Amino acid sequence: MQPDTPRIATIDLVRGVAVMGILLMNVQSFAMPEAAYLNPAAYGGAHGWNLAVWATELVLVDGKMRGLFSWLFGASLLLVTDRAGTRAAQVHYRRMGWLLVFGLAHLVLVWDGDILVHYAAVGAVAFAFRRRPAHALVAAAIALIVLQLVLSLDTPLAADQIAAEIAGGHPSSEALHDWPLVRDQFGVPAPATIAHQIALHRGSYAGLVADRVAEAPRLVLGTLWSVGLETLAYMLLGMAALKGGMLTGGWSRRGYARTVAIGFGIGVPLGAALAWWVIAQRFDPRAVAWEAETLSAPLRPPMIAGWIALIVLLLRPAGAIGSRVAAAGRMAFSNYLGTSLICAGAFDGLGLFGRFTRVELLAVVAAVWLAMLLWSQPWLARFRYGPMEWAWRSLARWRLEPMRGGAG
Repeated sequence: MQPDTPRIATIDLVRGVAVMGILLMNVQSFAMPEAAYLNPAAYGGAHGWNLAVWATELVLVDGKMRGLFSWLFGASLLLVTDRAGTRAAQVHYRRMGWLLVFGLAHLVLVWDGDILVHYAAVGAVAFAFRRRPAHALVAAAIALIVLQLVLSLDTPLAADQIAAEIAGGHPSSEALHDWPLVRDQFGVPAPATIAHQIALHRGSYAGLVADRVAEAPRLVLGTLWSVGLETLAYMLLGMAALKGGMLTGGWSRRGYARTVAIGFGIGVPLGAALAWWVIAQRFDPRAVAWEAETLSAPLRPPMIAGWIALIVLLLRPAGAIGSRVAAAGRMAFSNYLGTSLICAGAFDGLGLFGRFTRVELLAVVAAVWLAMLLWSQPWLARFRYGPMEWAWRSLARWRLEPMRGGAG
């Protein structure tokens, strides 16, 4: 996650916010049964403050922090390959190869919500776009987002069709077979399903690893199908944002403020309306499927741009808070994997899985954020790279990189 290039302060800041912010969503996957991520009625609380946390995260965070990472991944790809010169392809694909190895190990041994495998696969494709001008990158990204949106219609439309058949009293055998799958993914799973997932995560480590090995192909291919084109689009937008000066702090304050106003002006009211609609539908699995698979997608790009602009406006790399956030961003790879080890160790290793509400999980998030902010800056005062950044860099270059000496 940390590019092998000279630092750009705004990128470090944005990456720091992203690696911290994404935990707000990921912690639910660590701590609760799978369906709870999309549907608060499935687990973790769908009333009072728990409902407020779900709605706020849906509007402001869900998909947006992942989007920030994807934009930054595209920008970092440009920085690394530009520096590599004639060896760009060799350097890039070696880095993606090792990222794939790290990701597979992370997925199987630590957490099945891994994103590194996905980034390695999509990053291999994004390399082909690196020389395109900014306007062509934006045009390609828009086309990819529209195509992903069209492909995403399959799931909610199928859910509607299955529900209509069942309501009509003459469902097909396929509908009878598929409805429990739709319910378990987007609705409130059967008690046996919840009980199985809780027992799995509170059980033996060997059982968890065996389950992840069995589920890995479905998880990897499912993610590629559901958000692969969107991820590629975001990487291209990140390249365009770097070339256009947005990610280097090269815009005027007025330009950033306008982007905040437009991005949040579109995303917040429409996102809030979408959250209200899902609540009004009593978290019916069909409504959740429409929200999660299709309706939220067009709101993410303007919100991501708005987040970048807001971060640039509010934080300063040399400030007391900004410097620590930027340090966390410089060590985003280490902090991402470190977060997984902490959360997997707590919820799986200590048997805490399924014991927290959404509100209670905010305390866990705050504790991990504090750890990131406290350790990243002192580490970089003594070492050039974060531990995982150093390992990735050394393996990609097939030599031990110097580690001692502050990064400056």
